Amino acid sequence: MAIHIYTLTSDLHDEQTVDTTTRQFLATLGHDYVFRGHDYSDYGEAPLSLLFVRTGGTEGLFLRLLPQLRQQTDQPFYLLTSGTSNSLAASMEILSYLNAHRLRGEILHGDSAYLQHRISLLMRVEQAKRRFRDCRLGIIGKPSDWLIASDYDPVRIFSSLGITMVDIPMAEMLQVYHALPIDDEPMGTSLTTDERILRALPGAHHIYKTLRQLVDQYQLSGLTLRCFDLLTSVQNTGCMALARLNSEGIVGGCEGDVPTMLSMMIAQALFGVSGFQANLSRIDHATGELLFAHCTIPLDMVERYELDTHFESGIGVGIRGYAPNGPVTIFKVSGDLRRSFIAEGELVASTSEPNLCRTQQRIRLSDPSQARYFLTEPIGNHHVILPGHVADCLHELHYK
Repeated sequence: MAIHIYTLTSDLHDEQTVDTTTRQFLATLGHDYVFRGHDYSDYGEAPLSLLFVRTGGTEGLFLRLLPQLRQQTDQPFYLLTSGTSNSLAASMEILSYLNAHRLRGEILHGDSAYLQHRISLLMRVEQAKRRFRDCRLGIIGKPSDWLIASDYDPVRIFSSLGITMVDIPMAEMLQVYHALPIDDEPMGTSLTTDERILRALPGAHHIYKTLRQLVDQYQLSGLTLRCFDLLTSVQNTGCMALARLNSEGIVGGCEGDVPTMLSMMIAQALFGVSGFQANLSRIDHATGELLFAHCTIPLDMVERYELDTHFESGIGVGIRGYAPNGPVTIFKVSGDLRRSFIAEGELVASTSEPNLCRTQQRIRLSDPSQARYFLTEPIGNHHVILPGHVADCLHELHYK
């Protein structure tokens, strides 16, 4: 959907001259946009609405419009300036007023490269916020017993992002599992000769079908699964099912970890990838390298993968995925949205040590001093690894 641009213009300026300057300036933005001019009737309906302060002397006009604009949207007021006709000066006065009244706003000013980048980032964030509205995330079974610091605040999550948490008992999942007919699926059979894994594949696919049915039944955008219960109840694991769900755009988290599922949902809404939920296994303070590991990874994040058993239990189907080396970002948000951790780095190697979960990533932090966070104030044990350096976008998503 295109950006909508609205204008603030003083009557003292020649309209034809201002229109000519406007066309020249907007042509440098490099974005699809709808020029709404002085018609504010649909302000806030587009994912991103910009107020183009075309001239000075527009502060009073903005003040008169403010009650109407606030009724139509709770978006921040993005004040686009061209750097001519006292546009920046007027924008600074308007933003000062907004700040004094605790209203959110920002002046968009700079060369075309800066404006294109900044507007793209804001557009991505505002589109993600729209995805959160009416978003439903399932908690299948309670969080695992060892997640003693991974609480969450469903009321705050809903009021801040619009996301609803849906509790689904493990007994209900097992009821669906046993009611569905089991069928063999060839996916992955050519990737292994291990008889244990070959025997476990139909059951792993059956878990996937069960979760898909629950996704459809409860209209979920994602879920987190108390997956270790499956080891005893159905003698299998959810690793393959979660890997497939994530690659299909449905967030699938492990161990009933709600803050991590929420972090993955934020990533999916912003970047179209859920991220790799992993435990931190090792820190090298000298190099700033971290070793993360887990037994599942979204299949759309890897160049190739191998099937193995689940690490801790030695049963079921786990995944050893190999993601491309390159820039990554480590992300985690707390269950009450009051804290977050964001760090950029480089994936330097995917390893396959036998005494760790199957997918293993060695990541070198851009700022090695950030490694201390994990030893002094971590947000739980799981963190989410995302492809690319995307810290600027994650920082932009403010929680009310």
